[in-house]
Amino acid sequence: MQLKPSELILNADQSIYHLNLLPEDLADTVITVGDPDRVALVSRYFDSIEIKKGKREFISHTGKLNGKRITVISTGIGTDNIDIVLNELDALANINFKTRSINPKAKSLDIIRIGTSGAIQPNIPVNSVIISEYAIGFDSLLRFYDAEHVMHTEIESDFIKHTQWSEKKSVPYIVSYHKELASKFEHLNFIKGFTATNVGFYGPQGRILRLKTQDDHLNEKLASFIYKDLKITNLEMETSGIYGLAKLLGHKAISLNSIIANRSTGEFSENPSELMENLIQTTLTALTK
Repeated sequence: MQLKPSELILNADQSIYHLNLLPEDLADTVITVGDPDRVALVSRYFDSIEIKKGKREFISHTGKLNGKRITVISTGIGTDNIDIVLNELDALANINFKTRSINPKAKSLDIIRIGTSGAIQPNIPVNSVIISEYAIGFDSLLRFYDAEHVMHTEIESDFIKHTQWSEKKSVPYIVSYHKELASKFEHLNFIKGFTATNVGFYGPQGRILRLKTQDDHLNEKLASFIYKDLKITNLEMETSGIYGLAKLLGHKAISLNSIIANRSTGEFSENPSELMENLIQTTLTALTK
């Protein structure tokens, strides 16, 4: 089947529409960061950089470190951007742009998110790192796909009951990380977490400046939710989308969260830049050792 020009959109140079990349520009190992300025903070550790491209908030560098080829790409903020990035990364890996047809043999990418996050449990220290074992999405992204087979529906049901989730909001969905990829980081003793992916930074995360929220006790309900031994540990804005689409598309994904704040204690890291720098170095070492 040939994909129509309106579905697989290519630029004049035959690169994918938003990411502005050609299939040969992409490595099999991809690090995603939210902030475009963070791409160079990662790639400066590469032994060599062969590709530097960008369009809008999507900046990409591809290079090698210790003989391993790696692409680092910025996603911007939110799962709406993740929908673009994950689908276009998959297109680069699994679609022939010349024939506009899907390759007969699927390629699986290793996708590692490096980001910042805020803890909601008082026992999770600022300046620690959480690897998201599960993610719960409060956005509607995965509900637009045939995706129920990758969701943990029993946990979802318990969460909806516990929080008295409003029927006017998107139905939460829960997805998990890729155990094999996560095993590369087991020796680092990161905290295994259950990450909540929010649709915004202020009201959706319980921050009140001048606007009243629909549920003033939402963060308390999130923190008190328990399913067997699972507790929601932290809040951010991309992980559930990455996990859901990666599973649907056959890629391996994990999310590493540097904890720069604890919402329950009111603490904020004194040096979040140093914390991110350490996580970048640790991630690159784990991927290339």
